[in-house]
Amino acid sequence: MITIRRAEARGHFEKGWLDTRHTFSFADYHDERFMGFSDLRVINEDRVAPGKGFGSHAHRDMEILSYVLEGELGHQDSMGNGSTIRPGELQRMSAGAGVVHSERNASAEHQVHFLQIWIQPGERGIQPGYEQRAFPDAERRGRLRLVASPDGRDGSVTIHQDAAVFAGILGPGQDARHEIPEGRSAWVQVARGEVTVNGERLGAGDGLAATGEAALDLAGTGSADAEVLVFDLRD
Repeated sequence: MITIRRAEARGHFEKGWLDTRHTFSFADYHDERFMGFSDLRVINEDRVAPGKGFGSHAHRDMEILSYVLEGELGHQDSMGNGSTIRPGELQRMSAGAGVVHSERNASAEHQVHFLQIWIQPGERGIQPGYEQRAFPDAERRGRLRLVASPDGRDGSVTIHQDAAVFAGILGPGQDARHEIPEGRSAWVQVARGEVTVNGERLGAGDGLAATGEAALDLAGTGSADAEVLVFDLRD
């Protein structure tokens, strides 16, 4: 079964320095129909003004992924990590027993546009952890490149859940296929551009849930590159 979550139906808030859109219920946005999908709990698409950002705040028991589409995202945390995340890079922060962090636009001139993703961990109270990896365009073009997994295989970041995350860049006419094992489901999030997934047309910000499907067939259909994330999850 295919269920589509259109971009315009997401929760949307503007706070001057922040334009944020929530695929699933989050903070002041609540929709009983969209509380998450399997262990995938949050997909927030954020645009942050130059020099602005989220001040220090605490998290527990969540795998938090940051995926930058445009600009530079600055990160600081109570584990002593400080970094800048750029397009083509993925940051993983395991909040575990508790961590305090801040996220700010690292540029004083340009907007940062990124996805923040939360995945519920398989175990509570673990030691907090941090990881950041670069996945060049060439590794993601015309294919789905594994970027997060429970065992860190193929150079992916390690998440504490039975879930796999893939990232792909599909130019016009390029296609990719993802086999869905029995007992699992998938979520597709279109970060930019236009694609078809199992014949369904999706644009930037659209999401698609696939349950009981044997595979996902994705194809770039617009006049420019499309960028997608695919989440392989437990039923």
